[in-house]
Amino acid sequence: MDVYKELGVKKVVNGCGTYTVLGGSRLHPSVMKAMMYASKSFVDMSDLHKKAGEYIAKITGAEAAYITTGAAAGMFLSIIACITEGDDKKIKQYPELTGMKNEVIIQMPHQFCKYYKVFRYAGAHIIFVGTAEKVKPEDIENAINEKTAAIAYFVFDPQPGVVPLDQVIQIAHRYSVPVIVDAASELPPRENLRKFIAMGADLVIFSGGKDIGGPNDTGIICGRKKLVDTCFKLGPYNYDEDIFIGRILKVSKEDVIGLITALNNYIKSDEQSKIRKWERQADFIIRELNKIPGVKAEKVYPIIRHPRPACVPRVQLTLNFKNKRLDAESILTKLASGDPSIRLYKVDDKIYINPQCLTWHETRTILNALKSLLK
Repeated sequence: MDVYKELGVKKVVNGCGTYTVLGGSRLHPSVMKAMMYASKSFVDMSDLHKKAGEYIAKITGAEAAYITTGAAAGMFLSIIACITEGDDKKIKQYPELTGMKNEVIIQMPHQFCKYYKVFRYAGAHIIFVGTAEKVKPEDIENAINEKTAAIAYFVFDPQPGVVPLDQVIQIAHRYSVPVIVDAASELPPRENLRKFIAMGADLVIFSGGKDIGGPNDTGIICGRKKLVDTCFKLGPYNYDEDIFIGRILKVSKEDVIGLITALNNYIKSDEQSKIRKWERQADFIIRELNKIPGVKAEKVYPIIRHPRPACVPRVQLTLNFKNKRLDAESILTKLASGDPSIRLYKVDDKIYINPQCLTWHETRTILNALKSLLK
């Protein structure tokens, strides 16, 4: 039975990447099998989360780890942990912030990353430093005061004009201020699972539903034990009835086991083989589309304003048609309106194809649709 067809929902050929709005990633059969097995038994959820956190901490090299409902939820819990500092009295007082540190320092170039708003939803006051073009170390240092709860860093390296993470950590720790790193989409490379923790970041957040291949509604917080333990305390499986903050961030036993299984697969997988496949797919698309007059296809590795991670090759399409009605926007609209719905993305007037989530069959489906339109 085609459950999507039963509901009247069109399937999508995903040439964008591990977008949350398109379902994240595909679950490996072993992940589905583990989730089905998990569904057949009851467990103490607090114990399950603690044991899962210990497993993830070993993989990441962190003191502790905690599974939550996606990376944004990880950011939400992380900043509350920094605001309340693990103090039970402050946790029970939250969201009334009187007497608490509630400022988060963010470099101005990171303002384009809309996810910083999650900190605001948690009650934090955002302090942007520097300019959109350049941030100096002293801009960060001068913004630190008695109300600074944390410094947040959004990984989009390389980032022109941004104070790099290692310097941010040095400045923050000079004043005993924790650093929260949003690395939601920074896999691959797989080494990033340990990189930011090894650099000294206090809390690092990954999405479980992107390249790791876990359920779309999972995320990982890893870092310093006191802060991660506070995130756990804030979560839905703390039995203190006066602490009810994380009830809206419930993670099922099936999701926990699914993510652990996916992560175990991920650390054992051949990362270079996967990257070579993406390269071959991009090269194949480029060869075929460059046969069409008025189309220039080339391989790029874009950074800012593109879906992460940066190591995934993209096919960039530049169109030079006399027919002005056939522009990038109209092509994307026509592709998306089909069945299956083909989703690519654009930046400015160029179209991009990301092979990260594409099978070879889907790669050919995109090619055939584009050839039909562009010819």
